[in-house]
Amino acid sequence: MSAPAPATGENTNSAAPAVNRPVRALLWRGPGAPLEIEPILLPALGPREVRVHVRAAGVCHSDLSMVNGTLAPPYPLVLGHEAAGVVTAAGPEATVAVGTHVVLNWAPPCRRCWFCGNGQPWLCETAGVPTAARGATADGEPLHVTLGLGALAEEVVVGDHAVIPVPAELPFETAALLGCAVLTGVGAVHRTAGVRPGESALVIGLGGVGLSTVMAARAAGADPLIAVDVTDAKRDLALSAGATHFLVSGDDLSSQVRALTERRGADHSFECVGRSATIRAAWRATRRGGQVTVVGMGAKDDMVSLAALDIFHSARTLRSSVYGNSDPDRDVPDLAHQVLAGDLDPAALITDRITLDESPEAFARMSRGEGARSVILLP
Repeated sequence: MSAPAPATGENTNSAAPAVNRPVRALLWRGPGAPLEIEPILLPALGPREVRVHVRAAGVCHSDLSMVNGTLAPPYPLVLGHEAAGVVTAAGPEATVAVGTHVVLNWAPPCRRCWFCGNGQPWLCETAGVPTAARGATADGEPLHVTLGLGALAEEVVVGDHAVIPVPAELPFETAALLGCAVLTGVGAVHRTAGVRPGESALVIGLGGVGLSTVMAARAAGADPLIAVDVTDAKRDLALSAGATHFLVSGDDLSSQVRALTERRGADHSFECVGRSATIRAAWRATRRGGQVTVVGMGAKDDMVSLAALDIFHSARTLRSSVYGNSDPDRDVPDLAHQVLAGDLDPAALITDRITLDESPEAFARMSRGEGARSVILLP
């Protein structure tokens, strides 16, 4: 196994490409506008910034949330935050060398705030901003980028703390998934919920994050491991990821789960959709004293209502898992080595390998609930 290219502050090959050379990106210009591939202009490299040639990028539900009304971002907006590529230029004092293979990190911790200092970098005060102002359209209009990255583009310019070096032999399509779907799902199981062998687990919502959660729960020894989605179309994906049972969501979900868990309900339930209805469904299907972990990101006006008596009597724990409660700088390299050792196979999540020009249709498929992860491959 070869090591990642060494990090260094020496940038003898760091000259940035001309600022006015456009790159292609997936752009959204606001409500009612279609998603389109357009040329954009990246900013010049500043101190401790790097330019990354994106080689693979996943289409994540958080990107869809930017355009379907769940969130209200500014625009024009470059979409995308789950990606991997190669550093092609480095600004002054950058700590990552040209040629390094990297995973982009949409929530880089500052390492200075109270949360970082108290072992919770996933709650960093400065990380995970929904959008950031960066670059311009071809005609000079200021741009915003999703989660500080705008990764559905041929190239990006980001701070060096927003890239994580990984071994060069790690396939780009796999590396991209480590930066969001896999880290989120694996972290929810191992770092947030702490699933133990023999405990039962329920996973509701089988997109890329939900299937990653299933894979992680299987690796943790969950049994039974019940996967749930709105249609039977996800059955084969769920079983391939390691689920012991698959259920189609309905009003009788709680009773079906109890029938598979000695009438108690699941020890752990993971809600990977981000809707009040599915959070309540996860709550009802969990045993007394069990844990409900909300992994999906929902809308601010979608209120969850639970009876006060039920909260007291059930003794369940309801909490969220933000970015898998993980430290990306530590956990992404660990996941990369698990992949190379054959202990983790994120490529099983990929149902569509597409070009950048095909990315608008990937959003349409995702909105219809089809497939797991679409990954854009760039030359």
